[in-house]
Amino acid sequence: MVEKAHGRVDTSTAARPPFPWPRMILLMGAAIALLAGLDAALVRLGALAPLNSTDLGTIHGILMVYGFLGTAICLERAVAINSRWAYLSPAASALAGIAAIVISQSRTIANFLAAAPLPAYLSRVLPGYQSQRMLPAVLWTISMITLVMIYRHVWKKRQASYAVLIQLIGACVGLCGILLWMRGLEVALIMPWWLFFLLLTIVGERLELARLAFNEATEKRILVWVGALLISLALTLIVPLVAYPLLGISLAALAIDMGYHDVARKTINIQGIPRLSAVAMLAGYGWTMLPAALWITAPPTFSGYGYDAIVHALTVGFAVSMVIAHAPVIIPSVIRREVPYHFSMWVPLVLFHLSLLIRFLSGAREAALPWRFGGALGVCAFLLFVVTTASVTIANARGDRGSHA
Repeated sequence: MVEKAHGRVDTSTAARPPFPWPRMILLMGAAIALLAGLDAALVRLGALAPLNSTDLGTIHGILMVYGFLGTAICLERAVAINSRWAYLSPAASALAGIAAIVISQSRTIANFLAAAPLPAYLSRVLPGYQSQRMLPAVLWTISMITLVMIYRHVWKKRQASYAVLIQLIGACVGLCGILLWMRGLEVALIMPWWLFFLLLTIVGERLELARLAFNEATEKRILVWVGALLISLALTLIVPLVAYPLLGISLAALAIDMGYHDVARKTINIQGIPRLSAVAMLAGYGWTMLPAALWITAPPTFSGYGYDAIVHALTVGFAVSMVIAHAPVIIPSVIRREVPYHFSMWVPLVLFHLSLLIRFLSGAREAALPWRFGGALGVCAFLLFVVTTASVTIANARGDRGSHA
């Protein structure tokens, strides 16, 4: 990411670079997973959904974490190292998301795959194994292994830094998370692996992008918190009563350390994109305190409003808020088109955090109707973010085209 950010072309003095259609096709794969995941979210909320499919609702989490965010992460990393083999990662991830959607909607395809020799054998010998997960899980496994290889390549050939090491650890956590899903474990039991795949990737990228704000001592301390998270994460599968409080303490320490040293505390005073990004980042760090507090103070929960609060505080409150913060850097590196600042960008950001606040306060009071409203508002915020970002990017590109005419 950082390499592309510093290599932006000045369109006023140079010819516009060609539009990267192959990358756009991969990005469309992430978009398909996003739209299906948002539909699945409405199904799970009990709200009016365009496609009211309970089977689609069951794969909401995997579509949003791996299908959408995972594909976007893999594509951005593949673009950053500019090697053809690296594009296997986003391609496999996009195909996995599409495969998961198709299998969830077609009993014929699901039954055909279940009757294949290997899935049928595994269903007999492995308790809890779910054959419909196998094809997308294999594709996501290929994607995650390739992502691990990408970070290994960066580590060996370009930058052996703490930032890259933490991102490499995050990719390994993501690989473990998909292997556990392939094995047939309940999503609620393995959700922390999915969540920390996102969190560690983003933490590593923040260290990479804002490396001047983090000295070596701070980076070493952050690596210690990451190590504590890994130990706690492994223990969640063995002794959850012990593991989750440790996970909460490690998460709180990591988020406080990152938030305190992040350059966002200074750039919040600069108008335009720096302020928008800073607010999004600081809000993201803030939301991590909710799951940390719940894990420290309450017994582990794998369903209900408490579980919902933990998952969405980290996926939407932290991860998506960080995506909004970095969109003006990530998108130009992928599609070679600048994302200029526009005041309308504040609207989806505010709606995201307002929706979370409504959702969590309603969940705390077990008020189902406002809880559903908060969730539906979050879906609208997602769509508005996509539309707003696309609109300002297209408008800017057309303006540039007119100036070159």
